Amino acid sequence: MDRVLIVDGLNLFARHYAAHPAMGANGEQVGGIVGFYYSLIEKVERFKPHTTIVVWEGGGSKRKRDLYKDYKKKSRPQRLNRYYDDIPDTMQNRNFQLRLLIKLLRHLPIKQIYVEDCEADDVIGYLCNYRLKDDIKLIISSDHDYYQLINKKTRIWSPTLKSLVDSNKVVARFGIHPENFCLAKCVVGDPSDNIKGIKGVGYKTLSKNFKMFLNEQIYTIETFLNDASIMYHKKPLKSLKNILDGSEVIKKNWRLVLLDMQNLSYVQIEKINSIIENDDMKSDKMGMMKVLLKNGIQNLNVEKGFLTFKINKLNKGNQ
Repeated sequence: MDRVLIVDGLNLFARHYAAHPAMGANGEQVGGIVGFYYSLIEKVERFKPHTTIVVWEGGGSKRKRDLYKDYKKKSRPQRLNRYYDDIPDTMQNRNFQLRLLIKLLRHLPIKQIYVEDCEADDVIGYLCNYRLKDDIKLIISSDHDYYQLINKKTRIWSPTLKSLVDSNKVVARFGIHPENFCLAKCVVGDPSDNIKGIKGVGYKTLSKNFKMFLNEQIYTIETFLNDASIMYHKKPLKSLKNILDGSEVIKKNWRLVLLDMQNLSYVQIEKINSIIENDDMKSDKMGMMKVLLKNGIQNLNVEKGFLTFKINKLNKGNQ
């Protein structure tokens, strides 16, 4: 049984891109690269994975946009860090950093997955639920969408909370078990993705009135709506009426929120499998140093990164 580190690449990059003050010798901001690198190395050193996978956004999900044209319509690019008032926020710098980061990571013994017309969370959902189902997994992301993947073999490291998130933490914070977090999110909605929920219904309302959300047993949409109907006839609360009237919204949201295979094509799945099966991962310290030198980046401790991965490889061989 392997230990696998799965990184939501854009999510982790955006956090450091927005806050890290590092500058390159060429006058470019490089905080996204520097922050990402050290965060990745720290997690590799701490979690000691046998395999490290960075998953990148593939331009968004066409299937989800076809289902709901306003999906993520209000999303905006992350602002550049605020330390330098005289340097404007530019997509050019953001794209420069992303391209260079991806290039640098190719010199490390990790796998990078980019699937066109596909979201990173759908790829990670497929990896956790199918391809790497039996492995121990740690997902690096602050995105709540991944809470539905948490189980005995899958946990999350939240850069925002600066802590591990497991089933107990999700229940304590939301009153919802991870097994039923997807359904709860379909009801509540997700403003960050422009997914509208049921008016007047939040996580606490669901947890208080529908005890099944607290259970590890899967709570289906049909059972949930049937329970809401029974409760409404006993006590016609406005929130219950809103749930019943919004049943089609909840069902549509399910197709947007569920992290499974329904939003991936056969070709996309084959590409993911091909990358996972490929063992030709480079460990090229001199190559990375040349790229850093060419781009004026002097903020990375290359030795530390390669030593961390080397120790991991030796530990794996001794197990």
